Amino acid sequence: MKETLNIHIEDYNYNLPEERIAKYPLDRRDQSKLLVYKGGEITDDIFCNLGGYLPDNSLMIFNNTKVIQARLHFNKSTGARIEIFCLEPYLPNDYQVNFQQTHKCSWVCLVGNLKKWKEGGLSKEIVLNGEKVIIVANRIQSHGDSHIIEFEWDKPVSFSEILEVMGELPIPPYLNRDTEEKDKQTYQTVYSKIDGSVAAPTAGLHFTPEVFDSLKNKGIGTAEITLHVGAGTFKPVKSEQIADHVMHAEFISVRKEIIEQLLNHNGKIIAVGTTSVRTLESLYYIGQILEEDGSPDSLKVWQWQPYESEKKVTVKQALENIISYLDKNNLSSLISETQIMIAPGYTYRIVDGIITNFHQPKSTLLLLVSAFLGNTDWKNIYQHAMENNYRFLSYGDSSLLLKE
Repeated sequence: MKETLNIHIEDYNYNLPEERIAKYPLDRRDQSKLLVYKGGEITDDIFCNLGGYLPDNSLMIFNNTKVIQARLHFNKSTGARIEIFCLEPYLPNDYQVNFQQTHKCSWVCLVGNLKKWKEGGLSKEIVLNGEKVIIVANRIQSHGDSHIIEFEWDKPVSFSEILEVMGELPIPPYLNRDTEEKDKQTYQTVYSKIDGSVAAPTAGLHFTPEVFDSLKNKGIGTAEITLHVGAGTFKPVKSEQIADHVMHAEFISVRKEIIEQLLNHNGKIIAVGTTSVRTLESLYYIGQILEEDGSPDSLKVWQWQPYESEKKVTVKQALENIISYLDKNNLSSLISETQIMIAPGYTYRIVDGIITNFHQPKSTLLLLVSAFLGNTDWKNIYQHAMENNYRFLSYGDSSLLLKE
């Protein structure tokens, strides 16, 4: 563990010119470039040909989260503009229950131009279903770097409807542009279903129905999990050593039949995106928690748990422990949180391959990729991508990383 804690983030830095950051997606999602890495060898192709590089009998895991229109703008009578960025529900702390509230709810939020919001509530009038609705936001208390904001409104409409009409889709800040109408479609995966993310699982943006057809024709299995991506995705590692970086916790949900599918699958497990990686690898440590305590108060995976845990279990035991827990509590899905930090020194338990975009310098996502490769080959991969005109970050090109 000590070696991991002492990692210097500067060792995971590289020069990313502004012009290499893709500000917009390609017109056709599946025509993005695909870098394939296997056994130290790099191959260049187009994403629509992905199926030809996947091992036979692979099972692909997709994150079906959907990005919500989480940015809300209020104007004070003085003319000052306040932005409230909804990160995660506070009361009720269940996403779906919160979205269905028809009078009041609370969220953990980031607040832009906070100095101008000195006291009192902020109000805004919108038109929803042909009726005027007045929404009031009150700042309740601080919550770390964020704030608890209580929203109230005067008509029996759901909070999800309010977000749909009043909110703005939160595209990544490094795009350095305003959200445009077409982002509502292009910044969602074609399989997005479950509202809750404030950022897209961008590895999935390349998939189209045609790609799914090609995977099916090759006999590649597919399954879905849910991890709601938080704003921490954009949080760079600012500390010199990663020991001082605090990972963000994220909501995860995995249906029992998916855990059974993972348990019984004999082929390779391919995670689509780092969010799927974090969810799958967290399952192992949730199973470990259950091995140590059959009825724990919390199933949350803490940041350094993989490096501190002394009790080891097999993947089979871990997944069986989760299924037993769900059966015992008459649950159809595992719902928890993960704060897992995957960095060099981490041992991958479940994931055999990763489909992922090219990440920011000095990011936890780059640490995750390096941990998977088990060496410094990430530098060779990124240098190759830079020299061969790959597009970087959320709307950029893709890579398939396979273990030997």
